Amino acid sequence: MNQFSKLLPLAGDTPAYLGLAHGIRVMVMDGRLATGSRLPSERMLAEILGLSRTTITRAFGELVDSGWAVARHGSGTTVRLPVTDCTPTHSLVPTPRHDTIDLSSAAGPAPEGTADLVRRALDWLPTTLAGAGYEPYGALHLREQIAARYTARGVPTDADQIVVTAGAVLAISVALHALARPGDRVVVDSPTYPGALSAIATVRARAVPVALDTSWDVSAWADAIRRSRPRAAYLISDFHNPTGLLMPTEQRAQLAKLLADAGVTPIVDETVAELDFSEADPALPFAAVSDDVVCIGSMSKTLWGGFRVGWLRCPPRLVDAIRRQSEALSLGPSALDQLVATTYLESPATIHAAVIQRLLVGRSTWTSALAERLPDWQVPTPPGGLSLWITLPARLATELALAARAYGLTMAPGPRFSPDRTHTNRIRLPLTLPPDVIDEATVRLAAAWSSAREGSSASMQLDALAL
Repeated sequence: MNQFSKLLPLAGDTPAYLGLAHGIRVMVMDGRLATGSRLPSERMLAEILGLSRTTITRAFGELVDSGWAVARHGSGTTVRLPVTDCTPTHSLVPTPRHDTIDLSSAAGPAPEGTADLVRRALDWLPTTLAGAGYEPYGALHLREQIAARYTARGVPTDADQIVVTAGAVLAISVALHALARPGDRVVVDSPTYPGALSAIATVRARAVPVALDTSWDVSAWADAIRRSRPRAAYLISDFHNPTGLLMPTEQRAQLAKLLADAGVTPIVDETVAELDFSEADPALPFAAVSDDVVCIGSMSKTLWGGFRVGWLRCPPRLVDAIRRQSEALSLGPSALDQLVATTYLESPATIHAAVIQRLLVGRSTWTSALAERLPDWQVPTPPGGLSLWITLPARLATELALAARAYGLTMAPGPRFSPDRTHTNRIRLPLTLPPDVIDEATVRLAAAWSSAREGSSASMQLDALAL
């Protein structure tokens, strides 16, 4: 409930109940309060804020009357958005013009040494060509390498628990097809990875958002589970996309127990788990605190997106179900890509170090460039991952993305990362670009931001909606 104490002080130029209603709307639009969340009782919120029950009652009534909340007898008041279509639509793979700087994707070029991996993999290819080439669960040589890496991280794993897919998005989709049915609920962080939202929509399940600000709120997760009775949960505990947050081991254990007690299977996305910028001991893998977790991994983020290799680490009870779904959706990834992946996993240290260094340079360059040209933007320093989750000084993320097109930029505004199109004051910026491109992108961002603030009709409509 500490988040509600941040509603104070209320705006002094309006009645207290209107200021409180406005503050709650802002929390929703900024993604700090997920749609579907239940507000504290009138008595409890009055105690938290030191306001009268009458003020709280009138504020809740204002939210209900304006379509920002629903009140049900015996169930309290839950927040919502006053819109009918909250399904995000976007392309995961942008197709920008040749003169456009793409900020919408956190993918980068292949690191130095990748060509050598391909050449070494080609030496193995003749042996592979002697077979049919179809490996619906993945080639044994790769599954053994992946299993060994889990075991080294403290999670004993057999190669039979690994199912290899053509990329992480397909792995997420396979897990959801095995666990969810049309109409089922899947609890997700808000914000979260847009590809997961698309995969949830593909199985015709419904994403239930839980607000993620500076840390995971276990009590909010418990509330969402009670409300929605989900079949599965999708989490990114290691260098979360897009925030870059790292879930503490204690919270992993708490969430794992909460999900297990509710019979909810966690799908934990670890595609960027190895992109750690610190030299501290890594956090305990989620599978070390949960016996029933489905883990998702990928080569795309640690090596190169052109190698379409992802995988699932399955708990024993789900191996057969996930294998069936994987075979139904695909006949397996490219044999050559799997050879390259195996070659990389045999000795990843040099390339991995180069990737980390490139991301650190990107983080440093963005921080300096934005401080110079856009000093009122809040720029975090994530401990790992592929991106920066920027806080804008106004809720104009979508307007900025639209204005940026005129300056040769494609962007990922905050609403793209939420099932309910909140986070309107956020944008994601990739760490994967070269320094000179980041410098040029910042110049264009500053010009686009000036245009966005100077008064598009969309921004004025959004301000009116929030009031």
